[in-house]
Amino acid sequence: MRRCAVNPPLLLVAHGTRDPGGPRVVEELAEAASARLDVPVHVGYVDVIGPTVAEALASAPGPVVALPAFLAAGYHVRVDLPAQIRATGREDVTITEPLGPAPEITAALLDRLRAAGWRPGDRVLFSAAGSSDERALSDVRAAARLLGRRCGQWLTPSYITTASPATDAVCAPGHFIAPYLLAPGLFHRRLADLRVAGVADPIGVHPAVIELVAQRYRAAVRDDVYAA
Repeated sequence: MRRCAVNPPLLLVAHGTRDPGGPRVVEELAEAASARLDVPVHVGYVDVIGPTVAEALASAPGPVVALPAFLAAGYHVRVDLPAQIRATGREDVTITEPLGPAPEITAALLDRLRAAGWRPGDRVLFSAAGSSDERALSDVRAAARLLGRRCGQWLTPSYITTASPATDAVCAPGHFIAPYLLAPGLFHRRLADLRVAGVADPIGVHPAVIELVAQRYRAAVRDDVYAA
């Protein structure tokens, strides 16, 4: 049990991409979360770009709540991030659950679909990045079921890479694609090139996502971080 000051800083941890659209979304989400929670929010990346998790923690006094900005609990969430935190020697970092799957993410997905022109009765194709990690694939299937309930149809996920079935192999002209992606980048551009009825925008900085970040943070503070 950690005893510390109330309202510790938040570390928002993302995968990292060289596409400028990805970090832009993460930074905007961090700014929105900071305004919502009235706490400092730092950003770190587990791969590809910096600041690294260690670099971000160096500027964040303890204790810290680390929130994985991932849509599934794959390798980076379950193994990589905890290992990077342990390597810093910090023992005052609480890691929350990742962003997805969650009803708030589903609400954002549905809004993005509607903005792309989808209407009830139109076919939806759920598309995720893909992973070789079965835990991550299980989370993707759960996310597809959540969206399917809101769309009134059974959704079986497809994947942009790594896993099967491949989105480009199963899509049809009448499909509206729901990308299970937080930010724009190479994967979303691949979907945008497909001959379908419409491709929704990435989830991005949606009010429901900001609310979810706040919920994850508050739960961590309530359960693991205590005032002296």
